[in-house]
Amino acid sequence: MAKSFFHDIEPVPTAETFRILDQFNSDTNPNKVNLGIGVYRTNEGKPWVLPVVSSTETALAADKTLNHDYLSIDGMKEFYTIASKLILGADSPAIVENRVCAVQALSGTGSLRLILEFTKRFLPPKVVYTPKPTWGNHVKIARDAGFTDRREYRCYNKETRGLDLNGMLEDLQNAPEGSVIILHGCGQNPTGVDPSNEEWIKIANVIKEKHLFPLLDYAYLGLVSGDIDQDAFAVRHFVSQGIELGVAQSFAKNFGLYSSRIGCSFLVASSAEYVNTLRSQLKAIIRPMWSNPPVEGARIVTTVLSNPALLTEWKECVLSMSKRIKSARESLFQKMRELGTPGNWEHIMKHCGMFTFTGLTPRQVKYLLEKYHIYTLGNGRINMCIINPSNVEYVAKGIDDAVRNVTE
Repeated sequence: MAKSFFHDIEPVPTAETFRILDQFNSDTNPNKVNLGIGVYRTNEGKPWVLPVVSSTETALAADKTLNHDYLSIDGMKEFYTIASKLILGADSPAIVENRVCAVQALSGTGSLRLILEFTKRFLPPKVVYTPKPTWGNHVKIARDAGFTDRREYRCYNKETRGLDLNGMLEDLQNAPEGSVIILHGCGQNPTGVDPSNEEWIKIANVIKEKHLFPLLDYAYLGLVSGDIDQDAFAVRHFVSQGIELGVAQSFAKNFGLYSSRIGCSFLVASSAEYVNTLRSQLKAIIRPMWSNPPVEGARIVTTVLSNPALLTEWKECVLSMSKRIKSARESLFQKMRELGTPGNWEHIMKHCGMFTFTGLTPRQVKYLLEKYHIYTLGNGRINMCIINPSNVEYVAKGIDDAVRNVTE
């Protein structure tokens, strides 16, 4: 019998967050807590279907004029138009001057992949920079888009557990002209450390001076401060400075549409004369990759953002999620202070968005898992959305125990 074509193929590990999820789901311990997965949860530990999303779904399902025909290759025009206005602002000079080329894409991952495929083809010197540390998929997406020259820039200070602004600016200063710089627009994953507005201004100055191409990843718009405009400060400031850029926008977290794969990729050009060419090239990349995007989630987002009453309701939902995340931070910090946990844990309160870099070592992470069935990423990142009144004391005691009794 001939040797199988598949004989020499080696298995590869499952992505860490999903490996943890599989392990968590098969864990029978009643006290188990999964702080590793990147999803929003209610105070009861349940997924939240936003009421405005639920009511909109019902209305759309009852609309007999809708069908399931293909969209255009670049997606639903009403969707990507209003999505770009949401993040840039309807009065953005880029919007007013028709300098934005937006297309519908497959949530955050697909949005990033599309722009990186584009930049790999057309932007010299074909170098991409990712934050150190960053979301694990960033590097993989850049790799599979064909970037062989992948570099990192500093952004996190382990000693202060805050932003390493000087290191970041130095690395950007040394980047080759035209390099693609992936930036977390807000809610840095995994650290929870965002630049202040003043620090974003300094970052923009270097990017403009060195003629770099920023690609801003917006997966958590609104969930950091609770205010869309504040969370969008970075990209709006970059645009105000005349910087050409790309944005990968996801509606998984702020609409709760995780499995709908709704995202928007857009490029901001220096002149409207480039937009038609950019659209043709993005469509040429999309056609052999996913060909056509899904319609249901796009209809939901478009309906909500286009209706003033629904938009107000959605913004209230986003604000409530942001407040709950901040409340979870405070409750965990207070419990650890009550326990007298060794070390300074004020970074839990200073960090923002869904995630916090705890500073736990790999051995302490392993200890938490084996003794307490508390799951975190190997780098110590935890999702603050999972903390709730039912588990905060258990989690705090587990961390306290690990810090006191496990040393490198």
